[in-house]
Amino acid sequence: MSVRRRRPGVIALSLALIAAGGAGVAVLLLQVGDRTDVVTVVRDVQVGQILTEDDLGKASVALDPAVKAVRIDDLKSVVGKRAAVELKSGSMLTPSQVTGDSLVRAGEQLVPIGLEPKQIPATALVPGQKVELVQVPAQGAVDAGKASDAAPRTIDGRVVKASGAAPGTGIVVVDVATAAADGPAAAAWEAAGTLRLVLAARAVADGGNRACRL
Repeated sequence: MSVRRRRPGVIALSLALIAAGGAGVAVLLLQVGDRTDVVTVVRDVQVGQILTEDDLGKASVALDPAVKAVRIDDLKSVVGKRAAVELKSGSMLTPSQVTGDSLVRAGEQLVPIGLEPKQIPATALVPGQKVELVQVPAQGAVDAGKASDAAPRTIDGRVVKASGAAPGTGIVVVDVATAAADGPAAAAWEAAGTLRLVLAARAVADGGNRACRL
């Protein structure tokens, strides 16, 4: 008898929980339904690379108002612009990640440098990477064992673009931005064959930096 007396209370509690659960599901469905179509990155894009429609896709997400994403309606506005940072496939595109500005800034000059296959590092050269341009003695100009103790002349630079290896020769052309005052000297070193490029690469083992001569 006691079990039967408690049964109406149990039923009432069950109905209340079901009703509450139904309301919760309704709220969840409403939240999931409030979605925004945004622009996504469908393949990796390097710094400075011009974006094409093939680099971009679409996703429908529940977007927090604080997140500044590029809406799908604005897709055309970012096509043709450059990646201001490295873009990873599968990420959502934000307005700050693209720029209409050239990577060669005011007060800079662009110096093309040809690297032979033996001078090209295994680590890919990427836009934005800092380098040093070093003037070395011309071949045969300094006798062995009689090199000058003076420090070599150097110019600070930044990689803007690196081409693919040329068919047949394997030469890679790297566009390096330097201060405008240093551009003519760097170009003269390149023409004379006395220019070498030193890449600042992140050391994996110790977390510091190491210089890699090219």
